[in-house]
Amino acid sequence: MSPDRSSDAGPVARIERDSGSVTLVGTAHVSRASAEQVRRLIDSGRFDVVAVELCPSRYQAVTHPDALAKLDLFQVIRQGKAAMVAASLALGAYQQRLADQFGIRPGEELRLAVEEAEARGLPVELIDREVGVTLKRVYRNVPWWRRLLLLSGLLASLVSQEEVSEEEIERLKEGDILETTFAQFADQSRDLYEPLIAERDLYMAARLEQVLRQHPGAEVLAVVGAGHLKGIAEHLRRGVEDPEAVIRRLDRTPAPARWVRWIPWVVVAVILAGFAAGWARSPEIGWAMVSDWVLINGTLSALGALVAGAHPLTVVTAFVAAPITSLNPTIGAGMVTAAVEVWLRRPRVEDFRRLREDTTRLSGWRHNRVARTLLVFLLSTLGSAVGTYVAGFRIFGRLAG
Repeated sequence: MSPDRSSDAGPVARIERDSGSVTLVGTAHVSRASAEQVRRLIDSGRFDVVAVELCPSRYQAVTHPDALAKLDLFQVIRQGKAAMVAASLALGAYQQRLADQFGIRPGEELRLAVEEAEARGLPVELIDREVGVTLKRVYRNVPWWRRLLLLSGLLASLVSQEEVSEEEIERLKEGDILETTFAQFADQSRDLYEPLIAERDLYMAARLEQVLRQHPGAEVLAVVGAGHLKGIAEHLRRGVEDPEAVIRRLDRTPAPARWVRWIPWVVVAVILAGFAAGWARSPEIGWAMVSDWVLINGTLSALGALVAGAHPLTVVTAFVAAPITSLNPTIGAGMVTAAVEVWLRRPRVEDFRRLREDTTRLSGWRHNRVARTLLVFLLSTLGSAVGTYVAGFRIFGRLAG
């Protein structure tokens, strides 16, 4: 393994095998110099295969930036993917803002690697794990309170207007990749580091083992984020004995513990038991509890929708739907409010076209009809969730009194 850390190039590592060789080049995803370095390496004519740190969905986003125009919001909401789509947009927003600052598209070096390879008739291999699987494994791997840190990181990326110098971007090649807005937590948190960085190091090494077997004797150029280079190189140097088994294991989304699945139903049962106890005491206490439940749950969900910039009728819907959906764990208030918002303000072609640009600003989320619908989903859901617990404590406070 031979590193190259010259001032005008990202780190490079070369791993020799009897079946071929892999040259890893570490890049920063919003760096002009990284894109130029990739171009030079492919132009050298030394390589037979080009592998890139992309999964199929990110490959589509990089090579077909207009693919979001085909997004079916109703389908996204129905399948429960609204939160995941919103998170993906927020994660990309920080890189997009930096890229706009330096006049380069996010993932320019990856897009260029794909285009240059295809222009020369070279096979292109996608070696990263699906971003959705990574996000789900991050979510499953951290306790609920740390998930709030992730959310705060996403929100901070939208609110912050601090500029970053190009020299600082270049220095990222010496350390961790600017992979997501919450990568800053990974160094201090093992439960984040594992799914976000370590697992993907192993996953990409396993994919490169597969690439070497599929292209015997080939010289492979692998374009990866600088923060992954060292880990991938170490795995390749040791060898990944059963890459297929490794990939199957890391592609699985861990199921939540059985007891976790029962929590929403237990909460509903406790609330209903509180209602029953209140009515048993007197109709006055029972009606007071119902009033608390409707006003607190409905108001907080409606407030979330209002903050998101929802249509007035969507806000009213949030107020009506939240107290009902909170007693049915199979459907959330956000699913109802988002569907109503789409029906009242159907997104235009322009909204889809400007989606990536608009989500780089907090105000853009409220003005773009696609982003606003996702924001309505998230904030009305959050309001209803908070309202469930606040109203629950209020109900049992009446019983205790």
